[in-house]
Order: sequence, then structure tokens, then C-alpha cells
Amino acid sequence: MNKSINIILLLLVQLPFLAQDDDITPKYSNEFLNIGVGARALGMSNSVIASTDDVTSGYWNPTGLLNIDSDLQIGLMHSEYFAGIAKYDYAAVAKKINDTSAMSFSFIRFGVDNIPNTTELIDAQGNINYDRISYFSAADMAFIFSYARKINDKLDIGGSGKIIHRKVGDFAKSWGFGIDFAATYQLGNWKIAALTRDVTTTFNAWSFSLTDQMIETFDRTDNEIPENGLEITMPRIILAGMRQWKIGKSFTYLAELDADFTTDGKRNVLIARDPISIDPHFGMELGFKNIVFVRAGLGNLQKVTEITGKEVMTIQPNIGIGVKLKGISLDYALTDIGDASVALYSNVFSLRFNLNKNN
Repeated sequence: MNKSINIILLLLVQLPFLAQDDDITPKYSNEFLNIGVGARALGMSNSVIASTDDVTSGYWNPTGLLNIDSDLQIGLMHSEYFAGIAKYDYAAVAKKINDTSAMSFSFIRFGVDNIPNTTELIDAQGNINYDRISYFSAADMAFIFSYARKINDKLDIGGSGKIIHRKVGDFAKSWGFGIDFAATYQLGNWKIAALTRDVTTTFNAWSFSLTDQMIETFDRTDNEIPENGLEITMPRIILAGMRQWKIGKSFTYLAELDADFTTDGKRNVLIARDPISIDPHFGMELGFKNIVFVRAGLGNLQKVTEITGKEVMTIQPNIGIGVKLKGISLDYALTDIGDASVALYSNVFSLRFNLNKNN
């Protein structure tokens, strides 16, 4: 037992050494990878690190792939933000290799399309020509390969390798690579999990291709001309604990508490420190005969200063429902329903399909 717990603790011992000064690394690098995937998770405020057990585990915690209930599982999700301006898509396939190992491949895209490029609207003589307006897309993409293996009856470990591609039209692009590592331990009726994202830090190499007209526009508007360089994503450690109870013969109740430890400096979260900040979030799920599920979660705790100067604590609740029938699961979540004055409601749907179900 002690050896198994030590493996999980290895995820934490490097935390003080991985943190760096804010002047060296930016906050919120590759933040599109922290939005989350699957309506089940989003309805539970992303509190699924310990309880994930389907194809989305390739994103949340690879060890959950060992619990998929079919030989092959496919997952799909689509959501839109900011009144449909930004589109977020996810697709994944998971495969059980044998009783002790599983793997998955996931693809994520978060993008804004049909953005007008007006940098060449005015020529060198000051003439306006609307025919010179072109359109481009700004998109962040990730390709994630995950693998998990069962060590014994209590301990599972897994990891993910991810290739990140970010593109802004033909003007800028970057490629990056990162590694995640996870471990899950069964401790009596509790399941404890630890996940380190970007465990070795993730590096995005940016390159820019700007026309002379664009450079002139940057100069004329006193904007900084971007240069080729590296963007670094610091490690994030997530600790999670969950438990499930049976209520009579038909109902189950699951509760999970997660805490995100970020190492890129002080953030506006519940426990804001430099260089380590802690963001807790909670999720729960009520199930009926493993067919119908009702979910809720609380997260995104922040201190906000009102116009009167008073500092208040805000919290973002999330809700969701799900139905599982004959190898098909349909999940729905209503997210971003925090402060009503700035809320951006997002309806998220996701599907899962079981193929070649084991008997």
C-alpha cells in the first residue's frame, strides 16, 4: 500500500521546483485545454478527475480508460461561446487493449472563423479599398494520445502525450508538445486521484509571417510587432477524491471534490498565492438504474470588486442531465451561469457510442 501511495506522491514533490517567476512565463498559456470536454464533466464543474470512466478519460485522467464498458468507445461534443462566435469541438476514440491496459486518441479544436483582416484596407496612399479585406480563422488545436495500465487491484497509472497546434490565419502559427501523468488509487470506499498536466512544462514555438503592409500598420498604430519565440505552459496539478453511495435498489449518489494547483503565479482563485494558487471545485451526480443521471457542480470561485468598491465572492454553478441506453449515452450541460450581470449561457451536448460490447 505504501509503495502505491508513493507513486501518487511523486506527482507532487516537484511542485515547488517547477514554479517560476511571472516575468519568465505567462499565465493562462494554452488555456483552451482547461475548458474541459464532455457534458457530464462540464455539468459537474469539471470535478471528474477521480470518477471519469469513459472515452473522455483520455483528456481528464487516462486511468479512467480502464473502466470503459465496451471494447471500443467513441465520444463527440460541440459547444459554442460568445453567442456562437467561438466554436469548441471534441472527438475521441478509446480502445481496451486487454483487462489491464487501454488507450485513446482525442482531438480538440477551439476557434473563431471568418475574422475580417483589415490590415491592408488602406494602401500606402491612404486610399480605402474594401476589396482588400480578407477573412481568416484563429484556432487552437490539440491531438492527444493516452495510455493507461492497471498495476494492481488498487493502483492504476496512465499518461498522455499531446501535440498542440495554434494558428492565426497565415500570419502566425505555433507547434508544441506536452506530457501529462496520472495515478488513481482505491482507498476503501474512496477513490483518490492525482493528475499532473504539462509535467515537464509545455513549449509552444511561435513563428510569424507578416507582410510589409501589416508591419507598416503595426507601426502606424503603435502596436508591438510580434517576433518568433517560445511560449511556456507551466505544470498544473489536480488532486481529487470521490465516493459513490447506493440509495435503495435503484439510485446512486456520487460526489467528488477536486483542487487545481497552478504554478504560474498568483491567480484570482479561492486561494491566491505566488507562485502557487489553489482552485477547488465540487461536483455531484444522482443516478437512477444507471440510465438517467442528474448532475450539478460548483466552481470558478473568485473575488470580484464591485463598482462600489466592495469585494465579493462569486461562484459559478453548473447543471446537467444524462441518459444512457443500449450503448448510447447523451449528455447535456448548461454552463457559465455565474453572476447574472455577465453570464454567457452555453448549452453543451455530447454523445458516446459503445461498439463491439464485451459479453
